[in-house]
Amino acid sequence: MAEPSIPASSRRTLLTCASAACAAALAGCARYNANNGGVAGSQPTEGRSTPAAPASGSSGAAAPNGSAVLARTADIPVGGGKILADKKIVVTQPQAGSFKAFTAVCTHQGCIVDTVTGGTINCPCHGSKFSIANGSVITGPATCPLAPVSIKAQGTSIVQA
Repeated sequence: MAEPSIPASSRRTLLTCASAACAAALAGCARYNANNGGVAGSQPTEGRSTPAAPASGSSGAAAPNGSAVLARTADIPVGGGKILADKKIVVTQPQAGSFKAFTAVCTHQGCIVDTVTGGTINCPCHGSKFSIANGSVITGPATCPLAPVSIKAQGTSIVQA
C-alpha cells in the first residue's frame, strides 16, 4: 500500500503555523507576566458583580520614610487580600503578619483580577485562579504565575519597596 503524498507547500505551511503558535504562547507569558502597568487585551465587564475597589488610605499618604502607602495592614485579611485596581497590584496576607504582592494583571489575556477568596486571586474573564502565597497558577487557563511586586510592611502601612 502506498503512503499518501503530502505536497511540500502544505508541510511548510503546517510547520510555519505551528512555530508561530508556539512563539505566540511563549511571548504571552512574558507579555502579561511583566508588571508593566499596561493591559494589552480588552477587559470584559459583563457579568462582573462588583468592581475591584481602590485601596482606602492609599490616596497620596506617605509612610515615615516617604514611600507612598499602598494599603493599611488592617485592610488585608489573613488568608485573603485586597486588589488595588488603580495601581494594578493585589496585596495578600497568606499567614498572619506575612504580606505578599503581585501584579493584578492576569497572565492569560491581561484582564485585571477582581476578587481574592478561598486562598486564591481570581480573574473574572476566563476563571484563572492564582495562589495568594506565591502567585502560582492554581486553575487555568493561565499557565504563568502572577509577577511578584516588592512591598514591605512599615508599622501599620504597606509600602512598595
